[in-house]
Amino acid sequence: MSSEQRPSANRMTLQTFKARGAGATKGFKLLKKKRDALKSRFQFLLKDIVETKLLVGQGLKDASFALAKSQWANAGDDITSTVVERSKKPSVLVKLVADNIAGVSIPVFKMTRDGTRDSSEETLGIAHGGAVINATRETYLKAVTQLVRLASLQTAFKTLDEEIKMTSR
Repeated sequence: MSSEQRPSANRMTLQTFKARGAGATKGFKLLKKKRDALKSRFQFLLKDIVETKLLVGQGLKDASFALAKSQWANAGDDITSTVVERSKKPSVLVKLVADNIAGVSIPVFKMTRDGTRDSSEETLGIAHGGAVINATRETYLKAVTQLVRLASLQTAFKTLDEEIKMTSR
């Protein structure tokens, strides 16, 4: 004689066990759909990160070359200290917004630029090299935009990776 007690064999317990089995099957299918949606977005982010990293590398090379050109156009003087002294308020702001993917909150960085805050830098290089300095500013703005996009993608990638690990176990 075993020490375990079996549930009574009647229709009520049979229905209870069938409902539990159906609920478990439904829950498993829902988790599988969620995992598949997260994995597809994960693969998309992976491809996007690789492309963005290449763009960031090229953008930073272009920005450093543009800085060298602007310093040469400014009679060989280093303009970085002048730019730092003149900047009082940031003209580029990054905000954190949440995106929803299959019930998972993914952080996304949104960059906004306020051109009116650049008024103190507008007169930079007015004697000589002003056009080159403005071109350098635009090149650096593109590089910063790409960096913010890369940071957003990598943050989303890490969050999705952690969520996939939790969903797959």
